[in-house]
Amino acid sequence: MIEIHNIHKTFNGNKVLDGISGNFESGKMNMLLGASGTGKSVLLKCIVGLVKPDIGSITYDGRIFANNKLDIKQEIRRKIGMLFQGSALFDSMTVNENVEFPLKMLTDMDRQERQERVEFCLKRVGLEKAGNKMPSELSGGMKKRVGIARAIAPHCTYLFCDEPNSGLDPLTAITIDELIKEITEEYNITTIVVTHDMNSVLEYGDNVMFLYKGKKLWEGHSSTIMDTHVKELNDFIFSNRLMRDAKKVEEIAEEERQEEGQRQEDDKNRNR
Repeated sequence: MIEIHNIHKTFNGNKVLDGISGNFESGKMNMLLGASGTGKSVLLKCIVGLVKPDIGSITYDGRIFANNKLDIKQEIRRKIGMLFQGSALFDSMTVNENVEFPLKMLTDMDRQERQERVEFCLKRVGLEKAGNKMPSELSGGMKKRVGIARAIAPHCTYLFCDEPNSGLDPLTAITIDELIKEITEEYNITTIVVTHDMNSVLEYGDNVMFLYKGKKLWEGHSSTIMDTHVKELNDFIFSNRLMRDAKKVEEIAEEERQEEGQRQEDDKNRNR
């Protein structure tokens, strides 16, 4: 579990994060939701240590991260996997070499152990035959899967995904979502996903935190997100016609259920 408490961050007098607190549980898809410029990526960078908060604390399974000793921070960092928005593969390296890179940097594995781990991770993401390909030979979805393989290669405990569906077609996006979900549950990883994709949120969001202008306005399970009374969240969710139509269908169905329940109750009363 990762816990954050009262996180504040200001850049050049601009308040980007304003007192954000929350818990991100292991084995679940924890999602940071919000429009562009709401502070999602900055919060993610604070959590992984790329940006230092002005105020606040971050703990990884009970261990303080930001202000701890260097060796403790390095130990935690070795357990962090990162899937970048653009996959961030090294163009001059093969797929095998890209996945092996963090193993060389972060582990004491010998060459044989690294090769076995690379083969395992590529097989896990369905790319066991792509090891000798260059990134330029891969589709967008394949690059994302290589990125996931590289992230989990060092046996990560914490996985951070920055807009994993960015630039993907709907079917490929679903495949990537399902893969991240499977890996999260299979290895009991604490996964945090930055997204503005409502399809991903509704289908896979075990815990969703909605940010608006640097503040946390709502947090909960995706099954309850369409029934909130938070105006800013509703404006975000129902900003397109499809979601508005889905909401109307849900409201009509609920009215019909209530009417049917009332009819059944009336029938019972008449038969007494």
